[in-house]
This record gives sequence, structure tokens and C-alpha cells, in this order.
Amino acid sequence: MRRASDLKHIRTAVFPVAGRGTRFLPATKASPKEMLPVVDKPLIQYAVEEALAAGATRLVFVTGSSKRAIEDHFDTDFELEKLLDSQGKSDLADQLRSVLPSSATCIYIRQPAPLGLGHAVLCARPAVGHEPFFVHLADDLIDADVPCLKQMADVFAERQCSVLGVEEVSPADTDKYGIVDTGGDKGQIARINAIVEKPKPAQAPSNLAVVGRYVLTPAVFDELEEIGQGAGGEIQLTDGIARLMTQEDVYAYRFSGKRYDCGSKLGYLQATVEYGLKHAQLGSAFRSYLQGKFKP
Repeated sequence: MRRASDLKHIRTAVFPVAGRGTRFLPATKASPKEMLPVVDKPLIQYAVEEALAAGATRLVFVTGSSKRAIEDHFDTDFELEKLLDSQGKSDLADQLRSVLPSSATCIYIRQPAPLGLGHAVLCARPAVGHEPFFVHLADDLIDADVPCLKQMADVFAERQCSVLGVEEVSPADTDKYGIVDTGGDKGQIARINAIVEKPKPAQAPSNLAVVGRYVLTPAVFDELEEIGQGAGGEIQLTDGIARLMTQEDVYAYRFSGKRYDCGSKLGYLQATVEYGLKHAQLGSAFRSYLQGKFKP
């Protein structure tokens, strides 16, 4: 297989945020699911911080209806900052100013119809251009000493190929994920032989699941344009990657860190508790509260 060569530093991160978050209704009726807070930051801010830590400076949000709050969150609110400063709350004002560094640029692209993750990624093509790029699904919150996308960017720098973040899931849950086949290779980095979208457990080639982190070469855009609608009448990113694999190597990367599925209520609650316990100002008091609450 040919390898993607002479590709530049990854500077673009794509955030598909057009979904309606129906599993969290009525909380997401008027507010995007990506704006659900884990302690004191919304999920989308954790996602952006991870991308920035990996070197991204161009942030592309593929949005849908009812997503204006995301744009507002990353905009500057001079009046609020001024008010906080006047009230002696400069620390809070500084937190607002640091939500997005001046070196980063936000681009918002509307996905005209809910045609799937592959279609959302394809919508970002004009902003990405002919460069490798990250795709980050904010539902999957990953707590790691080295941010997950930074780990994957380092793998890309070495291999110059697309990289998918993966972890083992319960064999009973393969129909919730894109599942990869690495031919039994148990290494942290393994070449993918096949990828299947949400296979039933009996048909799954493994239990190694793609979990919301991608480094993709721009060649994937041509493949997404060619495949048309797949499972569920949507353009599946998994199908585009499967076609890409006939042209380039694609690697699975077993990232270091703990993932919380914040697309589910249970996973969201787990993340809230764990991040609450680690919070610099609240952690100690929160731990004491939990210990008293559940004391035998």
C-alpha cells in the first residue's frame, strides 16, 4: 500500500456537533448536548482543550440547528468580563479569557441534513483542505496524562498514516461501535485489516472499538464522496475509512487514559463524579461529602 507522505503538522480539528442529543432530553431540547457541563466546563470545551494540546489551531465545528450556544461559548463576552473585573472577580474573568487562546481560529459549518458522521466530516472539507486533520467526538471524554489526540499526533508523525483511537469493549456491545480487525495484533499500534460499522456480536471481527478519536489524511474526503449512503441511510465515516484502507495503511492506536461515554447518562454521571473528585477547588470537600453519604 502507498503511504501518505510529506504531510504537514496537524493544525485542524473537526468537531461534528450537529446531533440532537435525544438521550438527554429534555435537557438538550434547547441546549446542545456538547454544552452539558462536567463540573464547571462543558464537554465541548474539554474537546477543544484536547485538540489545542495536540497542536491544532484551526477548530472546525460542523453544526446543526439549536447549536448557537457553542458559537457563543467560544466568542468573547467583553461585557461579562468587565463586570467580573469590576466585582473583584478577576480570576473568573481570566478563566473566560482563557477559554480560547488568541492563536486559535473557530470555523462554523452547517450540516444541512442529518446524514451521518461521514457526511459531517465531508462538510468540513473546504475548511480542512489538503492536510491531515483530527476528528474529535465530544461525547467521548478521555482523561489522560498526555491528551489522547496528542498521543495520536505523535503516532501520525512517525507513521504518516491515518490513526484511529481504539479500546476493547464488551463483546456484547460491538453493535454500538465501529469495530476493527488487526489480525490478532495486540500491540499498542497495529495496522487495521478491516473495519465494520456496528456489527452484531456474532459477526464482529473483534471487540476492538473506535471511540471518538481520529487522525485522518485528506484522501478520506474522496472516499466519502464516492460511497453514498450506507447503514441507516447515512454516510458512514467507517465506510469511508474502509475504502481508504485500500489506498493507504490505517492504524489502530490503543490510547492511554480512561474514557467516559458521556453520550450515555450513566457515563456522564461517572465522568461528573470522577472529575469532581479531581477538581482543584472542590475535590476534597466533594470526597468528604461522598464518604459521609455512603458511610456504612
